[in-house]
Amino acid sequence: MAGGSAELLFEPVRLGGLELPHRIVMAPLTRSRARQPGNVPAPLNACYYAQRASAALIITEATQVSMQGQGYAWTPGIHSREQIDSWQQVSEAVHEAGGRMVMQLWHVGRISHPALQPDQMLPVAPSAIGASGQAFIENERGEPELVPFVAPRSLQLEEMPYLVRQYTRGARNAQRAGMDGVEVHAANGYLLDQFLESGTNQRTDEYGGSVQNRARLLMEVVETACEVWGPERVGVRISPLGSFNDMSDDNPEETFGHVAERLNDYNLAYLHLINPASAQVEQGLPPAPRALRMVELIRSTYRGKLVLCGGFDRDSAEAWLKMGRADVIAFGRKFLANPDLPERFRQRVPLNKDDSSTYYGGGAKGYTDYPSLAQERGEQPKESVDETWR
Repeated sequence: MAGGSAELLFEPVRLGGLELPHRIVMAPLTRSRARQPGNVPAPLNACYYAQRASAALIITEATQVSMQGQGYAWTPGIHSREQIDSWQQVSEAVHEAGGRMVMQLWHVGRISHPALQPDQMLPVAPSAIGASGQAFIENERGEPELVPFVAPRSLQLEEMPYLVRQYTRGARNAQRAGMDGVEVHAANGYLLDQFLESGTNQRTDEYGGSVQNRARLLMEVVETACEVWGPERVGVRISPLGSFNDMSDDNPEETFGHVAERLNDYNLAYLHLINPASAQVEQGLPPAPRALRMVELIRSTYRGKLVLCGGFDRDSAEAWLKMGRADVIAFGRKFLANPDLPERFRQRVPLNKDDSSTYYGGGAKGYTDYPSLAQERGEQPKESVDETWR
C-alpha cells in the first residue's frame, strides 16, 4: 500500500475526477449561519470550512437551489448573484488551505413552512401528504421558532421541468462559485427522496406508482447535473431505511436497489449512502440484519465508488473499509468539533466533544472556536473571527 501504511483510511482514492489524499470525508452539516437578508454565506462560513480543509473532501451543508427549496431558517442558497459571489469566497478559502469541496444541491419539498416560502405559499411535494414534526423558522421578532409543518400542495405535472431547471441553475451556479463538483441530495426525506419513497409519493402519473416512475425525477436531476459538470464531478446521496422526516417505503430493497442499478448508467464520481446501521455502529453493536443487508445490496449493485456515512469512529471506519463495505467514510459531528479530524485520527489523540446547543444558528461559538491540535499545543495562535453573522 502507498507509503507502507496498512490503514485504508489513509490510503489515497480517486472519486471520478476528484483525487483524494485519504478516505476521511466531511459530511454535509446544516448549521443555519447564513447571513441575512438573502441566505448568503459570510466570512465566518469561509473560516469554518477552511479550518476543515484537511478533509479528503468537504461536502457543503445542504444548499437550496431556489427560494422554494428552503426548509430551515438561515440556511444558504445558490440561486442569487450575492450567494454565488459569497460561496466563491468560501471555495477560495478552502482551496488556498489545500482542500477540495463539492456543493450539496437541496430542495426540501414538504419539509418547509409558508413562513420560509416566497409569498407565503404552501410547500410543494409529490403528493399532498403532510409530515409530522416541526419546521425551524425565523419569527416576526427575528428569533428562531419551531412551528408545526403544514400539508403541502401536490406538484402539477407541468411543473416538473421547472423543478429540474432549479437544479440545473444550482449546478451551474456551483461552478461559478468555484466548487469542485456537486452532490445531489436525494436523502433524509427531502424532495427527491419524497418522490422515491411510496409513503410520500401517491401519484398516478409518470412520476408515481412503479419504482421506475418514482425514480424518474431523481434521474432527470442527475442527468442535468452531469450535463453541467460531467458525471465525474457529480455524486448522489441516499438514505434507504431512513425514517427521518416521517419517511417510509413499502419495499425499500426494491426501491433503492433500483436506484443503485440505474445510477450505474451515469459513471458518477460516487454514491453517498447514509448508513442504515448507524445507530448500532455508533454504540459498538452488531448491525441490525436488515440494515446490513441493505448496505450489502447497495454495495453489490452499485459498481462505482461508495461513500458511507453514519455512526463511525476511527476504528469502525477502518474495519468497514477493510471488509469492503465502502471505499470512503464520511464523518459529520466529529468534523463539527474537530477541524483537523484526519490528523487527530492519524495520531490517535482524543477528540473534542461537540456542543449540541450551538449546532444551529449563532456566531463563532461552537462553530469556529473548536481548537486544532496545533492550537492546543500552542504551536500557532488561535484565529480571531468576526463574531457577527447576520
